[in-house]
Amino acid sequence: MTASKLIRVQEKGQVTLPAELRRKLGIKKGDLVAVEESDGKLLITPHEVIANQALDAIGEALRRQGLTLEDLIESGREERGRILSELPEELSE
Repeated sequence: MTASKLIRVQEKGQVTLPAELRRKLGIKKGDLVAVEESDGKLLITPHEVIANQALDAIGEALRRQGLTLEDLIESGREERGRILSELPEELSE
């Protein structure tokens, strides 16, 4: 177990996590952390958001193929238009 670090609670209950601990745990600006209370203690743990990880992976795959998000959106519009043009008229209204 590591040694305790004292940090001051600021206005509105804000606390600053020590830089050494943020680096060690890979916590960056904008990351989420989970806060749990147990027996009068607070446990703060990094919280990975699976959706963000998936979006990052999709973005990286698009970059490897030389595509942008705009390219993907436009191809989706084209595909939607193609599908709608193939529907019977009463369904496409």
